[in-house]
Amino acid sequence: MSLHDDAVLVLKGFEGQDELRQVYLDHLASHPDGMWKACADGHITASALVIDPSRERVLLTLHKKLRMWLQMGGHCEPVDETLDRAALREGTEESGIDGLTLLPGGPVRLDRHHTPCAWHLDVQYAALAPEGAVEAISDESLDLRWFPYAAVADVADASVVRLLEATRARL
Repeated sequence: MSLHDDAVLVLKGFEGQDELRQVYLDHLASHPDGMWKACADGHITASALVIDPSRERVLLTLHKKLRMWLQMGGHCEPVDETLDRAALREGTEESGIDGLTLLPGGPVRLDRHHTPCAWHLDVQYAALAPEGAVEAISDESLDLRWFPYAAVADVADASVVRLLEATRARL
């Protein structure tokens, strides 16, 4: 099964955000290349909100290009066999933490936003860090920091706050 086919199955099974979910499905139906950065009309991306083992904080990255505190995430790559693996790869690469595990139940939210490269149709997951996890800043980040849940709204935009709320409801 291709990553494109996997994304369609994941989105068909996603409950909630019906109108936005349909935008994603329509995009994939009309863009065979809709998973890839090269698709100028927009592309599916995958992200993961990393939660500490005590479930009291989240790890955010200060994105180098956007200069915003965000969850880990980005473009799908040819090595990604599934959308959840793309989210896990992005989470691992950008956090420097091995052993992340995605929360069961598939994606937590969808978020469509415009970036300098194109529209991102982000499929957002949540991942638990293992006990003793130590983060490491990647080349894509200016900083990496753990934030208590209550502090996220002070540093991040509304999309990250909504992702945190949906993640907490899933926990």
